Amino acid sequence: MPKLKKGLIMPTPEEDAAINAGIAADPDAYELGAQEFKQLRKVGRPRAAQAKVQLTVRYDQEVVDAFKSSGPGWQSRMNDALRDWLRDHRARDLVQKT
Repeated sequence: MPKLKKGLIMPTPEEDAAINAGIAADPDAYELGAQEFKQLRKVGRPRAAQAKVQLTVRYDQEVVDAFKSSGPGWQSRMNDALRDWLRDHRARDLVQKT
């Protein structure tokens, strides 16, 4: 098998032919036509009403562990906790005086 970048291994021509023969023999396999392919839409999570910003921050390990231990959605819960904190504190409290 020929190797490509990043460990990807491509099938040999013989293996590729066997794969394609298996697909052709499968009565449940269906190949989309050009028109059907054009009609496909992306699926996934809908766009959020308010876009989020990706950034890199550093938190104490115990803080991250506590949020992660609450299961999937921990980043959203961390965001909600920060939003709650902002509601309870005034903007001037965030600015350090130099």
